[in-house]
Amino acid sequence: MTTTPVRPAGQQIVPAGGPAPGSAPGPAGAPTGAPEAGVSRARGALRRTPGKLRLVMALCVLAAVALGVLGFQAGSVQSRALEAASEDTAQLVGVQEVRNALVAADATATGAFLVGGLEPADQRARYDDLVDQAASGLATLSGSNEGDAELLGQVAADLTVYTGLVEQARANNRQGFPVGSAYLDQASTILREQMLPALDEVVLDDADRVAADFSGVRNALWVLAGGLVALAVLVVSQVWLARRTHRVLNVGLAVATAVVLVVGIVSTVLLAQASSRAQDVRTGPYAATLAASQAYSLANDAKSMEAFTLIKRGSGQAYEEAFVTATDDATSRLDTAASEGILDGSTAQALDAWVTRHADIRALDDAGQWDDAVALATATDPESPNAAFDAFSASARDDIETNAAATSERLDGAATTATVAGWLLLVAGLIAALLAWRGVTARLEEYR
Repeated sequence: MTTTPVRPAGQQIVPAGGPAPGSAPGPAGAPTGAPEAGVSRARGALRRTPGKLRLVMALCVLAAVALGVLGFQAGSVQSRALEAASEDTAQLVGVQEVRNALVAADATATGAFLVGGLEPADQRARYDDLVDQAASGLATLSGSNEGDAELLGQVAADLTVYTGLVEQARANNRQGFPVGSAYLDQASTILREQMLPALDEVVLDDADRVAADFSGVRNALWVLAGGLVALAVLVVSQVWLARRTHRVLNVGLAVATAVVLVVGIVSTVLLAQASSRAQDVRTGPYAATLAASQAYSLANDAKSMEAFTLIKRGSGQAYEEAFVTATDDATSRLDTAASEGILDGSTAQALDAWVTRHADIRALDDAGQWDDAVALATATDPESPNAAFDAFSASARDDIETNAAATSERLDGAATTATVAGWLLLVAGLIAALLAWRGVTARLEEYR
């Protein structure tokens, strides 16, 4: 006879194998301690030689690849900075050339005005050629750099007004009307108060960009540091592998180390040379180009002042003072460049010769011999002030063209050097990574 079990008050009957009272049943099929087991297995693998070999292989490959990538990036950054310096330098020199052409054109027009009547054909042709150079340069430079386009566009518009006023001055001068000098004075005022300040602002902006470009040409020390880290990883790995396997040399790691060492040294030297060359350009031909160009512009400005002093006939003292200020500034720039060895001093000597001949004009005018002063100021014989000014202009133009070409050539060469160094480091890093992988893999095969 069976009896039915009676549950005592306050108690539960728990079937055999069931959960304890008050406990929640755990999820079915979820093993406990799985993450800890995985970590434990990974640690166990790393304690064994094959696991350590795989870790060493990963470190060597990563170090070599990192060297290649960092080296390539360094070469690319340096190359781009050098290319930008070359382009912005050309833009700066181009703007200076436009400025020089405008000031020279004004000096030519002002000097021709002294002759009276129909101006000499050669001076008219020179003026037209200089204006054409300025107009063409403005169009080209506006399309080369968007940052300069607005100001250069304003100068181009003012150039149209300027040339119109000069033509009116010429027309009145040919007919002997005194109002011609007023038109010429107005044209010169537009040039000096509107056009030249705008060009000077562009020059300053371009100079800032060039300075930033040169600053971006970093030296190669940080790449060298990356190479030393990669080299250290490879050397330490070889030492550890030799002790672990009781073998003196691992061919793969040894060759990888040699590749990193040789190419790292060569590439670092190349990058350092490119950086050094950029700094040499900055303090050499680039600085010489600026000095000669600025002196040439100042001298042409002074040439206009020379003519205006005579045109004003006794009331041109302010123009003579402007002449002295401009020529003193030009002389200072050329003398400084010569003392630094970036110019040979011949242009400074030519400028001094012209200033000396200008003093003869002033002596005649101050003595009341205005006609004789005008005759000397417009003479073209080999001993005349104009001949001395032409000699200075030719010397300054030669300095500008020679040094501008040297600046562009050397910066482009340095950019090529930096590019080559970057590619060398990238290829060397990848080759070293492959060699390290193969070298360690050969040891791993022995444990299978």
